[in-house]
Amino acid sequence: MAELLKVDDINVYYGAIHAIKGVSFHVDEGEIVTLIGANGAGKSTTLQTVSGLLRSKTGSITFDGQSIGGVPAHRLVERGLAQVPEGRRVFLQMTVEENLEMGAYTQPKANTPGSLERVYVQFPRLKERRRQIAGTLSGGEQQMLAMGRALMSKPKLLMLDEPSMGLAPILVEQIFQIIRDLHKAGTTILLVEQNAQMALSVANRAYVLETGKITLSGTGEELIHSDEVRKAYLGG
Repeated sequence: MAELLKVDDINVYYGAIHAIKGVSFHVDEGEIVTLIGANGAGKSTTLQTVSGLLRSKTGSITFDGQSIGGVPAHRLVERGLAQVPEGRRVFLQMTVEENLEMGAYTQPKANTPGSLERVYVQFPRLKERRRQIAGTLSGGEQQMLAMGRALMSKPKLLMLDEPSMGLAPILVEQIFQIIRDLHKAGTTILLVEQNAQMALSVANRAYVLETGKITLSGTGEELIHSDEVRKAYLGG
Protein backbone atom coordinates (compact mmCIF):
# COMPACT_ATOMS: atom_id res chain seq x y z
CA MET A 1 0.00 0.00 0.00
CA ALA A 2 1.21 3.49 -0.82
CA GLU A 3 1.88 5.90 2.01
CA LEU A 4 -0.78 8.63 1.97
CA LEU A 5 0.10 10.64 5.09
CA LYS A 6 3.42 10.88 6.91
CA VAL A 7 3.82 12.91 10.10
CA ASP A 8 7.44 13.21 11.20
CA ASP A 9 8.63 14.69 14.52
CA ILE A 10 6.01 17.39 15.04
CA ASN A 11 6.13 19.60 18.12
CA VAL A 12 3.17 21.88 18.86
CA TYR A 13 2.89 24.51 21.58
CA TYR A 14 0.02 26.45 23.14
CA GLY A 15 2.02 29.40 24.40
CA ALA A 16 4.50 27.91 26.85
CA ILE A 17 2.68 24.56 26.99
CA HIS A 18 4.38 21.82 24.95
CA ALA A 19 1.29 19.93 23.78
CA ILE A 20 2.74 17.60 21.11
CA LYS A 21 6.23 16.21 21.69
CA GLY A 22 8.00 14.68 18.71
CA VAL A 23 5.03 12.76 17.31
CA SER A 24 5.59 10.64 14.19
CA PHE A 25 3.18 8.25 12.44
CA HIS A 26 1.91 7.34 8.99
CA VAL A 27 -1.30 6.31 7.23
CA ASP A 28 -1.26 4.11 4.12
CA GLU A 29 -3.92 4.20 1.41
CA GLY A 30 -6.91 2.02 2.30
CA GLU A 31 -6.19 1.86 6.04
CA ILE A 32 -8.05 2.84 9.16
CA VAL A 33 -5.45 4.22 11.57
CA THR A 34 -6.58 5.32 15.02
CA LEU A 35 -5.04 7.50 17.70
CA ILE A 36 -6.26 6.64 21.18
CA GLY A 37 -5.48 8.17 24.54
CA ALA A 38 -6.95 9.89 27.55
CA ASN A 39 -8.63 13.27 27.41
CA GLY A 40 -5.92 15.91 26.99
CA ALA A 41 -3.36 13.47 25.54
CA GLY A 42 -3.01 15.54 22.36
CA LYS A 43 -5.14 13.56 19.91
CA SER A 44 -7.26 16.45 18.62
CA THR A 45 -4.23 18.78 18.58
CA THR A 46 -2.46 16.28 16.33
CA LEU A 47 -5.39 16.20 13.90
CA GLN A 48 -5.66 19.98 13.87
CA THR A 49 -1.96 20.21 13.03
CA VAL A 50 -2.33 17.77 10.14
CA SER A 51 -5.36 19.69 8.82
CA GLY A 52 -3.53 23.04 8.87
CA LEU A 53 -5.40 24.62 11.78
CA LEU A 54 -2.28 24.55 14.01
CA ARG A 55 1.41 24.78 13.15
CA SER A 56 4.28 22.58 14.26
CA LYS A 57 7.57 24.21 15.25
CA THR A 58 9.57 21.27 13.92
CA GLY A 59 9.36 18.28 11.63
CA SER A 60 7.29 17.75 8.52
CA ILE A 61 3.89 16.57 7.32
CA THR A 62 3.61 14.96 3.89
CA PHE A 63 0.27 14.20 2.24
CA ASP A 64 -0.10 12.36 -1.06
CA GLY A 65 3.60 12.81 -1.75
CA GLN A 66 3.74 16.56 -1.10
CA SER A 67 4.79 18.59 1.92
CA ILE A 68 1.79 20.38 3.43
CA GLY A 69 3.49 22.26 6.26
CA GLY A 70 2.14 25.79 6.25
CA VAL A 71 -0.59 25.09 3.68
CA PRO A 72 -3.91 26.74 4.74
CA ALA A 73 -6.68 24.39 5.83
CA HIS A 74 -9.03 25.23 2.94
CA ARG A 75 -6.27 24.42 0.43
CA LEU A 76 -5.82 21.03 2.05
CA VAL A 77 -9.50 20.26 1.49
CA GLU A 78 -8.95 20.94 -2.21
CA ARG A 79 -6.06 18.46 -2.15
CA GLY A 80 -8.24 15.72 -0.63
CA LEU A 81 -7.84 16.06 3.13
CA ALA A 82 -11.14 16.42 5.02
CA GLN A 83 -11.75 16.58 8.77
CA VAL A 84 -14.94 15.94 10.73
CA PRO A 85 -14.37 18.11 13.79
CA GLU A 86 -14.97 17.22 17.40
CA GLY A 87 -18.50 18.27 18.38
CA ARG A 88 -19.75 17.92 14.77
CA ARG A 89 -20.16 21.68 14.15
CA VAL A 90 -22.87 21.49 11.54
CA PHE A 91 -24.59 24.67 10.38
CA LEU A 92 -27.56 24.53 12.74
CA GLN A 93 -29.81 27.04 10.93
CA MET A 94 -29.38 25.40 7.52
CA THR A 95 -31.13 22.34 6.14
CA VAL A 96 -29.45 18.95 5.91
CA GLU A 97 -29.03 19.32 2.16
CA GLU A 98 -27.66 22.85 2.45
CA ASN A 99 -25.06 21.56 4.93
CA LEU A 100 -24.05 18.84 2.50
CA GLU A 101 -23.79 21.30 -0.37
CA MET A 102 -21.43 23.41 1.75
CA GLY A 103 -19.11 20.41 1.90
CA ALA A 104 -18.81 20.42 -1.89
CA TYR A 105 -17.48 23.98 -2.19
CA THR A 106 -14.13 22.77 -3.58
CA GLN A 107 -15.81 20.65 -6.27
CA PRO A 108 -17.32 21.68 -9.63
CA LYS A 109 -21.02 22.51 -9.21
CA ALA A 110 -21.94 19.96 -11.84
CA ASN A 111 -20.65 17.19 -9.52
CA THR A 112 -22.91 18.13 -6.58
CA PRO A 113 -26.05 16.12 -7.54
CA GLY A 114 -24.02 12.92 -7.97
CA SER A 115 -22.13 13.50 -4.73
CA LEU A 116 -25.41 14.09 -2.88
CA GLU A 117 -26.81 10.83 -4.15
CA ARG A 118 -23.72 8.92 -3.03
CA VAL A 119 -23.97 10.43 0.44
CA TYR A 120 -27.69 9.60 0.60
CA VAL A 121 -26.92 5.98 -0.30
CA GLN A 122 -24.41 5.83 2.58
CA PHE A 123 -26.68 7.77 4.96
CA PRO A 124 -30.35 6.99 4.15
CA ARG A 125 -31.44 8.87 7.30
CA LEU A 126 -30.06 12.09 5.82
CA LYS A 127 -32.08 11.59 2.65
CA GLU A 128 -35.24 11.24 4.75
CA ARG A 129 -34.36 14.51 6.51
CA ARG A 130 -32.85 16.42 3.59
CA ARG A 131 -35.25 19.40 4.05
CA GLN A 132 -35.02 19.40 7.85
CA ILE A 133 -33.15 22.13 9.75
CA ALA A 134 -29.89 20.63 11.02
CA GLY A 135 -30.35 22.05 14.53
CA THR A 136 -33.41 19.85 15.01
CA LEU A 137 -31.53 16.60 14.33
CA SER A 138 -30.47 14.19 17.06
CA GLY A 139 -26.79 14.00 18.04
CA GLY A 140 -26.31 10.83 16.03
CA GLU A 141 -27.95 12.36 12.97
CA GLN A 142 -25.76 15.46 13.29
CA GLN A 143 -22.69 13.22 13.39
CA MET A 144 -23.87 11.49 10.21
CA LEU A 145 -24.41 14.90 8.64
CA ALA A 146 -20.91 16.08 9.57
CA MET A 147 -19.44 12.91 8.05
CA GLY A 148 -21.58 13.25 4.94
CA ARG A 149 -20.56 16.90 4.56
CA ALA A 150 -16.88 15.91 4.65
CA LEU A 151 -17.45 13.17 2.07
CA MET A 152 -18.92 15.75 -0.31
CA SER A 153 -15.37 17.04 -0.90
CA LYS A 154 -14.36 13.58 -2.20
CA PRO A 155 -11.48 13.19 0.27
CA LYS A 156 -8.49 10.92 -0.21
CA LEU A 157 -8.20 10.90 3.59
CA LEU A 158 -11.10 11.35 6.01
CA MET A 159 -10.10 12.43 9.52
CA LEU A 160 -12.66 11.84 12.27
CA ASP A 161 -12.27 13.60 15.62
CA GLU A 162 -14.18 11.87 18.45
CA PRO A 163 -17.18 10.71 16.36
CA SER A 164 -18.78 8.86 19.30
CA MET A 165 -18.62 11.79 21.73
CA GLY A 166 -21.89 12.40 23.56
CA LEU A 167 -23.79 9.61 21.82
CA ALA A 168 -25.85 6.83 23.39
CA PRO A 169 -24.29 3.34 23.10
CA ILE A 170 -26.68 2.21 20.36
CA LEU A 171 -25.75 5.27 18.28
CA VAL A 172 -22.05 4.65 18.89
CA GLU A 173 -22.54 1.20 17.35
CA GLN A 174 -24.26 2.77 14.33
CA ILE A 175 -21.49 5.34 13.80
CA PHE A 176 -18.79 2.68 13.95
CA GLN A 177 -20.70 0.49 11.51
CA ILE A 178 -20.76 3.49 9.16
CA ILE A 179 -16.97 3.83 9.61
CA ARG A 180 -16.58 0.15 8.66
CA ASP A 181 -18.82 0.63 5.62
CA LEU A 182 -16.91 3.72 4.45
CA HIS A 183 -13.64 1.82 4.80
CA LYS A 184 -15.03 -1.14 2.89
CA ALA A 185 -16.06 1.29 0.12
CA GLY A 186 -12.43 2.44 -0.17
CA THR A 187 -12.16 5.47 2.12
CA THR A 188 -8.88 5.89 4.00
CA ILE A 189 -9.57 7.02 7.57
CA LEU A 190 -7.56 8.58 10.40
CA LEU A 191 -9.62 8.24 13.56
CA VAL A 192 -9.19 10.00 16.90
CA GLU A 193 -11.36 8.42 19.57
CA GLN A 194 -11.63 8.10 23.36
CA ASN A 195 -13.66 4.90 23.06
CA ALA A 196 -10.57 2.71 22.74
CA GLN A 197 -12.50 -0.57 22.51
CA MET A 198 -14.51 0.55 19.47
CA ALA A 199 -11.60 2.38 17.84
CA LEU A 200 -9.22 -0.58 18.09
CA SER A 201 -11.91 -2.98 16.85
CA VAL A 202 -12.06 -1.17 13.48
CA ALA A 203 -8.40 -0.13 13.14
CA ASN A 204 -5.80 -1.72 10.90
CA ARG A 205 -3.13 0.03 12.97
CA ALA A 206 -3.18 2.20 16.07
CA TYR A 207 -1.06 4.55 18.14
CA VAL A 208 -1.41 5.39 21.84
CA LEU A 209 -0.84 9.03 22.80
CA GLU A 210 0.04 9.97 26.39
CA THR A 211 0.77 13.58 27.38
CA GLY A 212 1.70 14.52 23.85
CA LYS A 213 3.92 11.52 23.06
CA ILE A 214 3.31 8.25 21.23
CA THR A 215 4.01 5.50 23.74
CA LEU A 216 2.72 2.40 21.91
CA SER A 217 1.90 1.37 18.36
CA GLY A 218 0.79 -1.78 16.60
CA THR A 219 -2.14 -3.37 14.84
CA GLY A 220 -5.58 -2.80 16.30
CA GLU A 221 -5.70 -6.45 17.31
CA GLU A 222 -2.29 -6.31 19.01
CA LEU A 223 -3.19 -3.27 21.08
CA ILE A 224 -6.65 -4.49 22.05
CA HIS A 225 -4.92 -7.51 23.64
CA SER A 226 -2.06 -5.50 25.18
CA ASP A 227 -2.06 -5.66 28.97
CA GLU A 228 -0.94 -2.03 29.15
CA VAL A 229 -3.77 -0.84 26.90
CA ARG A 230 -6.35 -3.04 28.62
CA LYS A 231 -5.49 -1.66 32.05
CA ALA A 232 -5.32 1.98 30.97
CA TYR A 233 -8.15 2.22 28.42
CA LEU A 234 -10.28 -0.91 28.35
CA GLY A 235 -10.98 -1.43 32.04
CA GLY A 236 -9.23 -4.78 31.99
